[in-house]
Amino acid sequence: MTSSVATGETWLVGDVGATNARFGLVSPQREVLYTRTHAVADHPTIADAITAYLGERGALPMPRQGAIAIASAITGDRVAMTNHPWSFSISELRSQLGFHRLEVINDFTALALALPHLAPEHRLQVGRGTPTAGAALGVLGPGSGLGVSGLIPGGAGWIPLAGEGGHATMAPATDRESAVLDHMRRHFDHVSAERVLSGPGLVNLYNTLTVLDGVPSRGYTAAQITDPETGTADPLCSEATAMFCAMLGTMAGNLALTLGARGGIYIGGGIVPRLGQRFAQSPFRARFEAKGRFSAYLAVIPTYVVTHPLPAFLGCAAVLAS
Repeated sequence: MTSSVATGETWLVGDVGATNARFGLVSPQREVLYTRTHAVADHPTIADAITAYLGERGALPMPRQGAIAIASAITGDRVAMTNHPWSFSISELRSQLGFHRLEVINDFTALALALPHLAPEHRLQVGRGTPTAGAALGVLGPGSGLGVSGLIPGGAGWIPLAGEGGHATMAPATDRESAVLDHMRRHFDHVSAERVLSGPGLVNLYNTLTVLDGVPSRGYTAAQITDPETGTADPLCSEATAMFCAMLGTMAGNLALTLGARGGIYIGGGIVPRLGQRFAQSPFRARFEAKGRFSAYLAVIPTYVVTHPLPAFLGCAAVLAS
C-alpha cells in the first residue's frame, strides 16, 4: 500500500519466512507507507532481498533503522533460518544496509508484540471466554513451521518470550492420534508439534492416515488437503484437517496452562486464517478446554484467530518505538 506521506523519517520492517519475505516502510507514527512481498527463492541472501525492496521505494526516504522478524531462533549475532538456507550476521547486515540500528527478532516474538496493538476487527474469537486484564497472553501459529511465543506483563509494558515451543514433543489425545504419532516416530527421530502442526505437518498427517487405512496417498499439498472440495471427495483429507485443528487445540491449551495466559491465546500463521469459519466449527476449542480437572480454568480463557494481514509489522514497529 502507498501513502501521500513521502517526506520525513521512515523505518524498515520485515517479516521473513521460509517462502516469502514481506518488507515495509513505516513512519514513526506506525503508518505503513509501502509494502511488498518477495519470494525468498528469488534472492541469494537476505541483503539482496532487502536491497531489491529498497530500490522499489520510489520517492520515500531511505530508512536508517529497521526491525526484521524472521523464522529462526535468535541467540546471538549469527542468524540461520530453520527452514531455509539463508544465514547472516546481524552486525554485518546492518553495516551493508548503512543503518545505525537493526533489530532482528523471532517472527513469533514479533507477533506477540503485535497483540496489544490489534484492533478488534483484526481478531476473530473462537468459542467463549473473556480476557483477564493484565494477565499473560499466548500466541502460536502454523505456517511453514510452528511458531510459539507469549507476552508477560512487566511494569508499564510487556515482556515478549523468545522460545521454540513448536519443537516441543507432540502428545496424542485419542487412540487415532496415538496410532498416527506411533507411525511417525518410525520415520522421525523426534515427533515435535511442528511435525503435524504446519504445512508439511498437514501432509504428514494425511500421508500417515492413508498408510493406517491401507489406501494409496494421492500426493496432495497442504492447500489441497484443507480445500473443502477435496475434503468432500477424500474423507482422509477432511480427517487430517480436523485432526490438525484438534491437535492445535491441544497445544494451545498446553500453552495457556504453561503461561497462565488468562489474557487470551491467539492463533496466527498462514494456515488457520484461511480456514475461516471452518476453524471455528472444528474440534479446536473443545480440545483446548479438554484438560480434565483444569477444564474450568481454560473455559474462561478466550481464543482468537489473528486476521491482520501484516501483524509482524506491528510488532517490529513496537520494537523500534521502544
